[in-house]
Amino acid sequence: MNLALPAAQGRSGHLYESLAAEIANMIGAGVIKSGEKLPSIRKLSTQRDVSLSTVMQAFRVLEDRGLIEVRPQSGFFVRRQLLRQPPTISAPPPQPTLVAIDDVRRRILQETRKENGMALGAALIDPTLFPNQALQRLLSGITRRQPELIGSYAIPPGRIELRRQLARRSLEWGGELDPEQLVITSGCIESLHLALRAVTQPGDVVAIESPVYYGILNLLEALGLKAMEIPTHPQTGMSVDALELATRNGSVKAVLVVANYGNPLGSLMPDANKQRLVQLMAERGIPLIEDEIYGDFYHGTERPTPLKGFDSGGNVLLCSSFSKVLAPGFRVGWVAAGRYQRRVEALKAITTMSTPEMLQLTLAQFLEGGGYDHHLRRLRRACVDQVHAMFDAVCRHFPPEAKVSLPQGGYVLWVELPQQVDTVRLLQVALAEGISFAPGVLFSSTPGQYAHCLRLSAGGRWRPEVAQALARLGQLLQQHMHG
Repeated sequence: MNLALPAAQGRSGHLYESLAAEIANMIGAGVIKSGEKLPSIRKLSTQRDVSLSTVMQAFRVLEDRGLIEVRPQSGFFVRRQLLRQPPTISAPPPQPTLVAIDDVRRRILQETRKENGMALGAALIDPTLFPNQALQRLLSGITRRQPELIGSYAIPPGRIELRRQLARRSLEWGGELDPEQLVITSGCIESLHLALRAVTQPGDVVAIESPVYYGILNLLEALGLKAMEIPTHPQTGMSVDALELATRNGSVKAVLVVANYGNPLGSLMPDANKQRLVQLMAERGIPLIEDEIYGDFYHGTERPTPLKGFDSGGNVLLCSSFSKVLAPGFRVGWVAAGRYQRRVEALKAITTMSTPEMLQLTLAQFLEGGGYDHHLRRLRRACVDQVHAMFDAVCRHFPPEAKVSLPQGGYVLWVELPQQVDTVRLLQVALAEGISFAPGVLFSSTPGQYAHCLRLSAGGRWRPEVAQALARLGQLLQQHMHG
C-alpha cells in the first residue's frame, strides 16, 4: 500500500494531524479496507518524508478514534469493528433472583460440551497451543529428583516458589504483591468459590455482570446465593453507575466482576471506571471479587491493570489461574484476598486442603526460566488471528442484522441477533449437523434472557472446517429467521 500523498500541514501546523486526517478519509472512503494492514511506521515515514514521531502521533490519534488497532508482532490494522455494530448494552431485570439452573439449561450445557463435531461454543484453547512438552520435561525432572513429593502435599497457602513467581509477575501491572498475600488453589473456579464463601452467607445478594459466564451462575447456585445482574456494556464492561444505584440500600453483600475481557462479551473496563468501582465498593464496605483469568490475553501492546492494582485497603479479592492460558490439566490457580486472606486460607484447608506440589513446582520453574513470556507472545498472536478470522466469517455469513463483538482481549465473540431468533431452537438444528455453540440463555440467572444471542469461541486453531461450519451456521440462521 502506498500512502505517499503530498504532505500538507493542518491548520494548527501539526503534520501528524494532517496525516491522521488523510488516513481517516481513506478509511472512510474504502480506499483502505476494514481489516487491512497499514504500512509500517518506518515505511510511512519514508513515503511521506516526515519523522517517525510524526507517524507515531498520527497513529495514536487514529487509535484513540477507534479507527485502527495495533496487533503485537504484526503492526497496525484498520479495525474490523467498522463492519458491524457491536451488541447493545444489556438491560437485565432490576431485582435479585435466587440462582437455579433448570434442566433445559443443564441439557444444553451437556450437549455443547460434547467433543464430537465442530464445537464452537466451549471457551477452550486448542491443546497444541500449550507448551505441553516443556511442562512434561520439567514435571518429569521434578518427580525424578524429588519422588517424595508423590507422598506429600503442601498445606495452604501453597509452595513459596510459585507464590514468589506470581508476586514477581504482578510488578508488570504495578501490583507489588507479596508472596505471603497469595493462596494457591485448584483452578480459578476454586478461587472464586473460596472468595464467595469468605465474604457471603447463603441467601446473600451478589452483584454480577449481565450477561455473565455460566460457571459463575453455577457457583452462586451451589452456595445458595442470589444474583443481582447489572447492565454491562459490550466494550466497557459493568456499568458503575448502575452498580452505584444497586448498592445504595445495603442489600448487595458482594460484587463479582471480570474487568479485563469479560466472558462472554470480551469487554475491557477503562481504568477510570476501575478506579471508581474499587473506591465505591471500599467506601460502602462491599467486598469486590475479581475474576482475572483473561488478563494475559490482551490483543494490544500492554497488559491491562486488574482492579487489584487500584486497591489500597485490601477490599479486592483477585482470583486467577493458569487453566486458560498455560496448563488446563494442572488446575492450578491463586487468590490475592487482601484482608480476607486468613479466612480464604482456612476455607482452603477444610475443603481441598492442597493443590499438588509437583504441579506447583513445575509452573514455578517454567515461569522462572522465562518460558511463560515466550509462550504468551505466541499464544496471543494465535488468539488475535483466530478471533479476527472468526469475526470476518461471521460478518460474511450471518445476516446483516446481527451485531457482533470484537473483543480487545480473550477469544470469545458475542453475537446479538434479532429478537425473534431462538438460539436454543437453532442449536438443536445445528447439533444435528455436528455444529455446536453456546446459546445466550446460559449466561443469565433469568430464564429466557438473551434467548436471541449466542457465544462463539475462537480458541481453536483456524482451519477450513471451522470456516465451513460458520458458513453453514449462517445458512441455518437465515432459514430459522425466514422459515
